[in-house]
Amino acid sequence: MWNRRTAGHPAALLTIIIWGTTFISTKVLLTDFRPVEILFFRFVMGFAALFLVCPHRMKGVGRRQELTFVLAGLCGICLYYLLENIALTYTMASNVGVIISVAPFFTAILSRLFLKSEGKLRANFFIGFVVAMAVLAAFVWACYSILTRKISSFGCPVILTTRRTFFYGILFMVPALFLFDFKMGLERFTDMTHLLNILYLGLGASALCFVTWNLAVKVLGAVKTSVYIYMVSVITVVTSVLVLKEPVMWGSIIGTVLAVAGLFLSEYSGKGSGNSE
Repeated sequence: MWNRRTAGHPAALLTIIIWGTTFISTKVLLTDFRPVEILFFRFVMGFAALFLVCPHRMKGVGRRQELTFVLAGLCGICLYYLLENIALTYTMASNVGVIISVAPFFTAILSRLFLKSEGKLRANFFIGFVVAMAVLAAFVWACYSILTRKISSFGCPVILTTRRTFFYGILFMVPALFLFDFKMGLERFTDMTHLLNILYLGLGASALCFVTWNLAVKVLGAVKTSVYIYMVSVITVVTSVLVLKEPVMWGSIIGTVLAVAGLFLSEYSGKGSGNSE
């Protein structure tokens, strides 16, 4: 029988399928856009789309609840995607997709805690930088997942809560615009490739997917929903090979296999325990 809990799974699956391909769109745009420019354009577009769909104001939000939205916007919108986009400028999309798959691990830990040298820079420096950026992004996303779970208890419509989170995320981006030499350069969108990719990121991956993801978190819980992130690496590796013609690296293959194994193990243990958190 179809119920709200059953609806959470297809919502999470749809989100992850789209998010798994966003690394490709971002990688394409990085040829002519800075990371912060992609971030700003996609979420302004996403905010505008959500406002057009549901222009109503959110009512009855207290000061502590407002702070939760502020933190969610900082973590899930500003910091996560800025770190992810920076990582993509230094390595292949498939590598970032695999590393991001550690997010469910951090989510489970945080859920337990809060819901209850100088010299020439060598190759290992840059490898460490990429890993640090992507792993830190995964940790920040875990923080966002916990905050989203908290927001879901407010009883407000998902579209309105997502829009409020976008607002604060964009607000926190403003200092980064000056720090990373942001340029409007709207003429770049006369290139159809750029236009289609930013529309995909703004309308699909942001406006649509954040609503479906937040809905899944509201229904299934932060931990059970975050397990779907294991699939991101599989989707990203496959699409990066097909679209970007990136080489298949052993690290990506091993990471993908481990991600799939993690998905099955998480689902198996979840069914055994019967808990969503």
